[in-house]
Amino acid sequence: EVSMETILALTTRRSVRKYKPQPVPQETLDKILQAGIFAPTARNTQSPIIIVIKNAEVRKQLQKVNAEIGGMPEGFDPFFGAPLVLLVVAKKYPNCVYDGSCVISNLMNAAWSLGVASCWVHRAKEEMQTDFGRQLMQKLGIEDEVEGIGHVALGYAEGEIPQAKPRKEHWVYT
Repeated sequence: EVSMETILALTTRRSVRKYKPQPVPQETLDKILQAGIFAPTARNTQSPIIIVIKNAEVRKQLQKVNAEIGGMPEGFDPFFGAPLVLLVVAKKYPNCVYDGSCVISNLMNAAWSLGVASCWVHRAKEEMQTDFGRQLMQKLGIEDEVEGIGHVALGYAEGEIPQAKPRKEHWVYT
């Protein structure tokens, strides 16, 4: 049976776009990552890969590449100051985007349940097509061809949590 705490976490999670510099403790991060690796994948292929980006220089390079792809001004941080970025890629196969999306969802919901804020940031697909992306995969020893799925900016919220927008009509049909 699903607990009320689970439902509360799922219905109150919001994307946060301003973070404190405070790092996420390793013990908390490990729990978030555990939820990510237990996300459902088609035929249990487990094709997604979660890359934890803590290194300030790598994060800075990722920030620059992501901002350039998005046409953002120089110096803009598409990760909103989050001290930690989880980059989700997946070995290329027909369901890799769906599988990676489930991983990102699990990561964000687990983080929220542990008091850690997050935001899904796109442009990972394009990043993996750059020299930076290819070199990062090579440096990590990832030899398979991968598709960039997305990023999870992760940290503690600075300021108020955004309120939920009203839910649209016609989400569910019976």
